[in-house]
Amino acid sequence: MHNALFGIYPYIALAVLAIGSIARYERDPFTWKSSSSQLLRRRQLILGSVLFHVGVLIIFFGHLAGLLTPIWFFDALGISHGAKQVLAIVVGGVAGVMALAGGLLLLHRRLMDPRIRATSTFADTGILVLLMVQLVLGMGTILVSLQHLDGHEMTKFMAWAQGILTLEAGAAAHIAEVHWIFKLHLFLGLTIFLLFPFTRLVHMLSVPVRYVMRPGYQVVRSRRTTPLPHRAGLSAPPRKVGRPHARPSLDAASTPAE
Repeated sequence: MHNALFGIYPYIALAVLAIGSIARYERDPFTWKSSSSQLLRRRQLILGSVLFHVGVLIIFFGHLAGLLTPIWFFDALGISHGAKQVLAIVVGGVAGVMALAGGLLLLHRRLMDPRIRATSTFADTGILVLLMVQLVLGMGTILVSLQHLDGHEMTKFMAWAQGILTLEAGAAAHIAEVHWIFKLHLFLGLTIFLLFPFTRLVHMLSVPVRYVMRPGYQVVRSRRTTPLPHRAGLSAPPRKVGRPHARPSLDAASTPAE
């Protein structure tokens, strides 16, 4: 069971994360969004969102650098395993408190406001609950880590994560003897990766580069009874008379914003 959860399941979760995200972007690009409810309750959203996102980003990149950086690199810099673990506890603890406080504000807002609850899907609420549980487990691992500050346990997780990425056989054996709360934290993290393509979390992969390079055009509603000419320099055909009550049509062409 241990090898299935931490030797096989990581590849299933990562494969679904990659393939599912690509498939969703290709098949349903208009669902690739965070579905903001800012118009319904703005003040609490801003405070909770800032705390949550800043905390989660620090935690994510901290885990990414801490787990995937080779051990020899820290040794070459003269950073001991104990010092690295203390740094991870301090930074992760502060970021975890921020993310947990912001996430609880967002969860309270989503569950307690009738309008927001009515516009929320099961996936919207469910993934936020899972993230809160994951943050609580992460804070719980700090209490266990404080009991051994030599950094030896942290090297086990580094060896496991790097072994998974390098397709090392038996990578799960590196964390066979760690505390159960670490294993539960890892399992739930992999499950969140598995659910990632099917939730609003996909907006994490989007950077608004195209917005910066967008053309200066907008779709406008036209009251003309005849379409605009398609080529510049041509004058519009004369407007027909004798139909004062004719229903205006919509011009399907896009015109430059003036």
